[in-house]
Amino acid sequence: MATRGAHLLNADRRFATGPGLLGRLVAPAFAPVLDQLDQRLCEGGIHATLPDGSTRRIGFHAPGPEPVVHLRSWLALVRLATSGSVGWYKAWTRGEWASPDPVPLFDLFMRNAASLGQTARAKGLFRLVNRLAHQWRDNAPAQARENIAAHYDLGNDFYAEWLDPGMNYSSALFRDDDLGSAQDRKIDAILDRLDLQPGDRLLEIGCGWGSLAIAAARRGATVTGLTLSTEQKAWAERRIADEGLSDRITILLEDYRDHRGTYDKLASVEMVEAVGQRWWPAYLDAIAGALRPGGRAALQYISIRPELFDSYAASADFIQTYIFPGGMLLHEERFEALAEGRGLSWEDRHGFGLDYAETLRIWRERYDRAVADGRLHEFSPAFHDLWRYYLMYCEGGFKGRGIDVAQVTLTRA
Repeated sequence: MATRGAHLLNADRRFATGPGLLGRLVAPAFAPVLDQLDQRLCEGGIHATLPDGSTRRIGFHAPGPEPVVHLRSWLALVRLATSGSVGWYKAWTRGEWASPDPVPLFDLFMRNAASLGQTARAKGLFRLVNRLAHQWRDNAPAQARENIAAHYDLGNDFYAEWLDPGMNYSSALFRDDDLGSAQDRKIDAILDRLDLQPGDRLLEIGCGWGSLAIAAARRGATVTGLTLSTEQKAWAERRIADEGLSDRITILLEDYRDHRGTYDKLASVEMVEAVGQRWWPAYLDAIAGALRPGGRAALQYISIRPELFDSYAASADFIQTYIFPGGMLLHEERFEALAEGRGLSWEDRHGFGLDYAETLRIWRERYDRAVADGRLHEFSPAFHDLWRYYLMYCEGGFKGRGIDVAQVTLTRA
């Protein structure tokens, strides 16, 4: 029996995912949730088939996504109304709702997140339980390595089957080209922001599988990369050796909070989402402390619309529960203020969220091909369903413009 990745499938053990026996008894009484959705969907609408076989159009007050949803049990609405996205995923795994394409549904929910308010978010005791469970996995130094291992140590062979050849697990930057070229462009954009020169000393916080470090070394920089993933470190060091760059790149299995050194430049690509709100100051302290005066940092990060942040942060969503323990998207304005308070300017922000939606779509296509070809047979069908759901959920979020990915340059005073 396939067991790899089972820890993610079981990651909700401390979380509230929906009702017990009482909820099952009162589930039909949750039908009015559809009336709330109908009133609050400002853009787009849902073509719904209800548990009794009848159909209903929900929303459609203005143009937008038009997902098809087969609601097979009223219990799905109980889970949605009480446990938000965590419960909605659990309902999907149990066949309580289905859709031929969930991406437009996730797009719809995100596009209407402000008007939906608490309609599709965890509430009451469910929210409290999930918030406490999420805090239990806070990225304190003793817990951070375990959180990173839960996701990134699924196996290099796993990620190699569906990422680009450079093993870039972050948004590409497209110009009507393929994934590999778009990932190379993303890396070049980061290095160009740094004005990286031969002889520069570069620190990369969260170095992944080594692609940016290798590109920087090819430009003549000396690179130190930090990771907490043993799998990533092993892969990166093999690539670096194969490229003949071992004299220019050092990969350390080290927490950013523990590293000491002074650098001309610093890069960090989609690392800060794994830090958690409590540790934003420590992360920015590490950046400010590592840069020489006048040194530059280039970040790529994922943020959520400011007006959605407090509700998002009040509980744990599907991603935080099952995919990235301890994670938290940025409230960009608050993060920027923390950076500037540490003498780090905030310059030349460039957002490209729809590029992330395209990146995720391609990843899902590649993942599906790998599964169909039997190249991921060590993972269970339930795991494959979880991973597809994760990729679709994120794709819809970026399409709905509730979350964004951006690059920014920070310069130390």
